[in-house]
Amino acid sequence: MATSENPIKRALISVSDKTGLVDFARALSARGVELISTGGTSRAIAEAGIAVRDVSDVTEFPEIMDGRVKTLHPKVHGGLLAMRGNPGHSEAQSEHGIADIDLLVVNLYPFEATVAAGAAYDECIENIDIGGPAMIRAAAKNHASVTVVVDAADYEAVLEEIAANDGATALATRQRLAAKAYARTAAYDAAISTWFAGALHETSPEFRAFGGRRLQALRYGENPHQSATFYATPEHRDGVATARQIQGKELSYNNINDTDAAFECVAEFDPADSAAVVIVKHANPCGVAVGSNLLEAYERALRCDPVSAFGGIVALNRPIDGTAAQAIVEIFTEVIIAPGADDDALAMIAAKKNLRLLLTDGLPDPAAAGLAMKLVSGGMLVQSRDAGVLDAGDLKVVSKRAPTDTELSDLKFAWKVAKHVKSNAIIYALDGATVGIGAGQMSRIDSARIAALKSTEAAEAAGLSEPLAKGSVVASDAFFPFADGLLKAAEAGATAVIQPGGSMRDDEVIAAADDAGLAMVFTGMRHFRH
Repeated sequence: MATSENPIKRALISVSDKTGLVDFARALSARGVELISTGGTSRAIAEAGIAVRDVSDVTEFPEIMDGRVKTLHPKVHGGLLAMRGNPGHSEAQSEHGIADIDLLVVNLYPFEATVAAGAAYDECIENIDIGGPAMIRAAAKNHASVTVVVDAADYEAVLEEIAANDGATALATRQRLAAKAYARTAAYDAAISTWFAGALHETSPEFRAFGGRRLQALRYGENPHQSATFYATPEHRDGVATARQIQGKELSYNNINDTDAAFECVAEFDPADSAAVVIVKHANPCGVAVGSNLLEAYERALRCDPVSAFGGIVALNRPIDGTAAQAIVEIFTEVIIAPGADDDALAMIAAKKNLRLLLTDGLPDPAAAGLAMKLVSGGMLVQSRDAGVLDAGDLKVVSKRAPTDTELSDLKFAWKVAKHVKSNAIIYALDGATVGIGAGQMSRIDSARIAALKSTEAAEAAGLSEPLAKGSVVASDAFFPFADGLLKAAEAGATAVIQPGGSMRDDEVIAAADDAGLAMVFTGMRHFRH
């Protein structure tokens, strides 16, 4: 591949995000670089007193169709694509009056931001950039000679390099910037295609594209021998990807994964109704509770499994206050995430310099539509997010005894938690708090046994003589295939059951519930979480 290290003499700049534009343009102009620009970018440069030539003067063709057509012209693309030193290309340039463009600076129309703002269909369409991606791809293809910049964060490094290399950039730099340019246009097109699929209610398009912007290069993945990076997707959803890290060590891959699990779970509980706290370990809740305040909710959540809570993630559905913060920092905690914090909480947490504190602008909507993805060998599974929310009207009492109002309240609570526990999931709950959780087992009866064991161990840790599950209700994320799991829950002290139903042996399970005096309701909805 022939390459050129000739100084940059001519630059085309056309940016939507004008961050750092004037300083960058002034530095280029000071080095004698001729600047060409379009529309608002040209005006911003000119208003700063910097010489700039409008692209219409170069193409000898005006911008038309409200600016839809302005850079799609041979004098632009020829200047970007011409191979330096190629006699045929040089001859064509001479014949048609096409001058080299050595530097292209473009960032794209803010399509992702427009969609995130909830704009109407037509406005989203108008924010699809056409000329920008075309120029970026052309310049990136010809990176042997052309430098392409798609991110204002690269301005300073490019200026430093041309200052150190007599106005030229190195091939390695151009290659790196070209790769970034193609990734940017790919992510941009992915955002557009994903939005289109949603707008057209297309759940299974022929082609799927996903893209994101790097938020953080992580030290490693789940294990030290795995590399990992954290990317933000165009979908706006309050949570770990949008949070502000106030203090603490850099987040790890596992921290991010676990924090997301905790925050999605705590978002099931409306802060207007009650304070809620979720404690997560290895992506599974190990304690969930509601209360009149965050301290009460935290203490009740911690009681469920104080051993597993050590080194866990704590998520809160209200801004954290000093009283709750003081209790949380008493044991080793990896991350706290909440939709805000008061000054007392900030001061209390600041004393634990390694404790990561993440603050968000709100809670994710548990019923919001979205996509979930999982890679498999040679392919990718894509599904809609589990946005299932229980409507009380969907509950069907199938036992002879109907649940009491207190039991029904706990059943609804337990069902919300079950949605966020790895399958097979069994959750015991009492008075708005989990009192035993069994997760991720190969059989449902094993999950029931583990949840009961956790209940007994938690009671012992609290100095109580009876298991916490005595008098509780139980939730199962999927149906009981046999009565044995249900009976194990009854043995643990559960008095009422919530489950999807739908087993071939539902009649057998219902009969077992009646024999045990259990109230049982079916949801008609399953919450597998693999």
